[in-house]
Amino acid sequence: MKKDRNFIGHSKIFFGISLAIIIIGIICNFIFGTTLDIQFKGGSIISYGFVGEIDEAALKDAIQTATPENTVTFTITQDIMNNTKDADAYAISIQFSGETAITTDVQDNITKSLEEKFPDNKFEYKETTSVEATMGVKFLLKCLVAVAIASVLMVLYVTIRFKRIGGLSAGVMALVALFHDVAMIYFLYVIFRMPIDSNFIAVVLMILGYSLNDTIVVYDRVREERKVMGPKADIVDVFNHSATAVMTRTIATSITTLAAIATVYVVAVIFSLNSVQSFALPMMIGVISGCYSSLCIAGPLWVMWKKRKKKEK
Repeated sequence: MKKDRNFIGHSKIFFGISLAIIIIGIICNFIFGTTLDIQFKGGSIISYGFVGEIDEAALKDAIQTATPENTVTFTITQDIMNNTKDADAYAISIQFSGETAITTDVQDNITKSLEEKFPDNKFEYKETTSVEATMGVKFLLKCLVAVAIASVLMVLYVTIRFKRIGGLSAGVMALVALFHDVAMIYFLYVIFRMPIDSNFIAVVLMILGYSLNDTIVVYDRVREERKVMGPKADIVDVFNHSATAVMTRTIATSITTLAAIATVYVVAVIFSLNSVQSFALPMMIGVISGCYSSLCIAGPLWVMWKKRKKKEK
């Protein structure tokens, strides 16, 4: 018979690891701050296509010279959707922060500057997108509301489904584990200086569902083992036995998911697809955190809650 792992006995170690990561993330947040993407803080994006290699420092100087009053950032990606026969076709997105939209004159100045300084790269103007700061704030608020609603519904679902093992306590601890996973993703963005954008919201919503699924698998096994071992069985033994039983399955599922996402990330790195990279990397961290929190955070916290309630009675 397989020996049960003592998850509850090592809960202080698990909590300590999570707290250490959170503290490091908070310190980095104070040092680096949070970077918001142009989607949330407003501004304009001008897109160009070009071919061949280019000096990014010279490129930034050329753009900044054409728009000295604006703060300029840009990203270059391989243009895999180009209609030309050039194998080294690239796309560049130039971002301008601020509430004032980029005028046609500014666009013309940038285009002229790029064509004059890089004639061999065949710069071609594609489009301009403007985002108002107020619209960005509204979009961010809507995203946060979506996350909040999803979290509440998930807790209600767990509370109703697992009444026999203390539905409310199970739901609350599942929510704590979800907040833990969101914090891990957020601090990844902070530490790697990645701007908070729509990808962040998408990753958070996906990880909420993924992590909750792992937690439900654990709770479901606890409910079944509680029936087999009887109501008088120690809750610590019930959980350790249940978590040990599902650990292999949970880890195997996470590894399979990680392999798929890692493949996407490698392809994104090869083709310089920054938007895909900013989605795949947090997803990988979220999958690892979701697997960890289900076994090592939500479960032990639920056991602590149940033991405390039992002592009070």
